Amino acid sequence: MKRNSVKKILRSLSVAALVSLPGLAHAAGPTIEILTTGGCSCCLAWARHLQERGYATDVRQLPSDELQRRKLQLGVKENLDSCHTGLIGGYVIEGHVPAREIARLLSERPEAVGLGVPDMPIGSPGMGEGSGDAEPYDVLLLRKDGTTQVFARYR
Repeated sequence: MKRNSVKKILRSLSVAALVSLPGLAHAAGPTIEILTTGGCSCCLAWARHLQERGYATDVRQLPSDELQRRKLQLGVKENLDSCHTGLIGGYVIEGHVPAREIARLLSERPEAVGLGVPDMPIGSPGMGEGSGDAEPYDVLLLRKDGTTQVFARYR
């Protein structure tokens, strides 16, 4: 299946799932605030990925222009953005970052803005994780000076 087809399918899921998402957050672990726009099913799937790995989630819907403004204020450059932004432990988590990399970030506590997976790579958490169509992608460490470095590689 082509990348755009998978994205369309994921985005076409019901907005009703977003309404029920806060009820799914029964994890006792740390809470990640997720900023998104309404109706993005891959954002909901990423939140489920986090919940299944022990994170509590607090999903907040924002108008698209406000979400973009918040991303920039938080230090996420436009070329590094994705469809949602997470906030946890003083860090920004941009896009479909795997839970294990968030745990590593919180454990190592590097001097950084946070982590990011630009765009929406197929096979990343929330984007058909475990599918045979997975694309290689990098999790980037977003440095405070605006530079990045590879934090983890997924192939």
